[in-house]
Amino acid sequence: MPRILGVDLPNDKATHISLRYIYGIGPTTSLELCEKAKVDPLRKARDLSDEEIARIATFLDREYTVEGQLRRQIQQNIARLRDIGAYRGSRHRRGLPCRGQRTKTNARTRKGPRKTVAGKKGVKEMR
Repeated sequence: MPRILGVDLPNDKATHISLRYIYGIGPTTSLELCEKAKVDPLRKARDLSDEEIARIATFLDREYTVEGQLRRQIQQNIARLRDIGAYRGSRHRRGLPCRGQRTKTNARTRKGPRKTVAGKKGVKEMR
C-alpha cells in the first residue's frame, strides 16, 4: 500500500483514482500529477515503484497545497472572515449556509435536526 504525505493509497485502484484519497486532489489534478511525474494513470497503485512514489510526492510538495497545509489555510480564511466581521464570517459562526441558499425550508445539513417549536404551525392571526 503506497503512502504519500501520510495517506495510504488503495492498492487495487488505478493510480489516478488512488491519488484522489489525498485531501485537495480531485480528478483533474490527479491526472495532471500523473502526467507531470511521468506515471501511467491507469496502472494499479500497488505496481508503483518507490522512485515513482517519490516523484509524485516531490511534485505534490513543490506545486500543490494539500492535506494539513490546505486544511490550515481554509481554517485561517474562515477565521479571517470572522475577525473582520464579514457577513460570511457570521454565517460560519452560526453554522448556517454562507453562499446565499434559502434557509426557511432547506439547509438541514448545516442547521442540524429540526427543533420543534410548540404552537407554531396552524396559528392564525385574529383581526
